Amino acid sequence: MNTYLVIKWLHILSSVLLAGTGFGTAFYLFFANRSGSVAAQAVVARLVVKADLWFTTPAVIIQPLSGLWLVTTAGWPLTAPWLVLSIALYLLAGACWLPVVWLQLRLARMAQQAVDTQQPLPALYWRYARWWEALGYPAFTAVVVVFFLMVNKPALWG
Repeated sequence: MNTYLVIKWLHILSSVLLAGTGFGTAFYLFFANRSGSVAAQAVVARLVVKADLWFTTPAVIIQPLSGLWLVTTAGWPLTAPWLVLSIALYLLAGACWLPVVWLQLRLARMAQQAVDTQQPLPALYWRYARWWEALGYPAFTAVVVVFFLMVNKPALWG
């Protein structure tokens, strides 16, 4: 196997981990937040934080590095419309993801504190949960569109 195919495989694998972990963890925390079980919310929020650390963060780093290597090796200009839009959408997803990570840390802490003290979740938890959810929609949509652009490489303009 040549270097290009190894890097391409890493790029595809990290994209799957990025999208899959993001969607999967969002799915579970979304429904845990609607379960009525503070204990479930605490467990799921803690695991979402771990999944982001173990899977999403490495994928977020590997994606641009492997992608840049692939496009330069394949000879694509960085000004190719599909690539410009892909990079812009990746940056949009990242701009949503960074505050989501901060929110997830706080959600996990508040949920665990509520379990430990046997108190209800504070109003701030629900405000943060709404922001977490609201930021997830554009981020996930951006990642789905990037998948389309990477596979199809459409001529968008120019």
